[in-house]
Amino acid sequence: MNLHQLWPDSLFGRTALTLGFAFVLFQTLAIVLVSFTILTPLAMRSADDLAALIVLSAQTWVELPPETRPAFEQELRLHHHLQLSKINDIGDIPADRFLNSQNIETALSQRTGQIVQLERGESGWVWADLKMGGHFIRVGFEKNRYNIRAPLAAVGLVSLGALLIWISALIVVRRITRTLAQLSAAAAQVGQGKMPQPLPEHGARELVTLAQAFNQMANEVQDLLANRTTLLAGISHDLRTPIARMRLAVAMLPEVTDPKLVAQIERDLVQMNQLIADFLDMARGLNSETPQSYDVVAILQTLVDDANRGGGNVSLSAPAACEAVVAPHALQRIVTNLIQNAVRYGQPHPVEVTCETQATGLIIQVLDRGPGIPDDQLELVFRPFFRLESSRNIATGGSGLGLAIARQLAQAQGWHLSLAAREGGGLIATLRI
Repeated sequence: MNLHQLWPDSLFGRTALTLGFAFVLFQTLAIVLVSFTILTPLAMRSADDLAALIVLSAQTWVELPPETRPAFEQELRLHHHLQLSKINDIGDIPADRFLNSQNIETALSQRTGQIVQLERGESGWVWADLKMGGHFIRVGFEKNRYNIRAPLAAVGLVSLGALLIWISALIVVRRITRTLAQLSAAAAQVGQGKMPQPLPEHGARELVTLAQAFNQMANEVQDLLANRTTLLAGISHDLRTPIARMRLAVAMLPEVTDPKLVAQIERDLVQMNQLIADFLDMARGLNSETPQSYDVVAILQTLVDDANRGGGNVSLSAPAACEAVVAPHALQRIVTNLIQNAVRYGQPHPVEVTCETQATGLIIQVLDRGPGIPDDQLELVFRPFFRLESSRNIATGGSGLGLAIARQLAQAQGWHLSLAAREGGGLIATLRI
């Protein structure tokens, strides 16, 4: 796993991770700065003061008459929280390490010229054994009184402040990214020809302006689509009436009329009807149907059988059954168009239709061994009326609307339709559901 895979793909995730890195870096620098400028000097000064008091107390105890030493020991215990007593030999039980223990041992060693090692006592006490004036003297102190805490509290306060700033920044970023996520989802619905729920127009002024502009744009797009559908449907309906009269007139021509001419006129009328049907499909391409649970393999098998009955050579490779929630008419129209193109341009080679399930959904592919499409035109063929064959002959090149309608139907359902060159020649059409 590389760093690119660990890097989040969402704006919120990337911002949170960036702020997290900055937070950790800030905390590290703050701790290092406090440690070297406050903690270490304060700890060394405290250790040296304690060592001076211990050495002075031991020297004073040695110089006092024996009868006054108990009173001095009591004075140390009450006012300086030190316990002093005479022992027979230096102990060898090292004390548990704490923040200032090494500094205290170093300071005592420097002041006495001896190697002093702190020893563990009871109830949080620590002992230092010294040899002074021919006596072995044990001086004890409470560990917690000399365990540096103030700088640590400062570090904790800085850490708390930085943590609050980080959380506040994440809350602000989350509010912004939530609006962007809503905008992205609504834009996807507009792209599918649907009317999304209006974005909430409240919050910061810039976000309100963005929401208002998007809501207005969505309404205008819906109006444009509705007007386009109405216009094309009206034109197509009005054209079918004269075409029907022309077909009737052709049927009533005298028998002496050239049969070839009559056949050509009838073919032209059929092609015109087909163009009108394509126009209507183009106009209605963004009208989405309600998806339902279907056996996709059964639908594909029906389409393959229909293509074979029409003279094609098409095979299906798919699981025995595959239940999925799809829009059946959209699926049939898309796959039928892909199969017809593959049969038309791939003859006499067989056409393969495959279907497989993945974690992200279904993948349906139509593979042929035709002449293929140049790489720079794989996306252009999805434009309305774009044809690789330039004669404008519907019989050889189609109307140029089939793939455009298929792409619109796929987008209306949230699917993805793409074309790619096939290894060894030909084309692969891929529909991702």
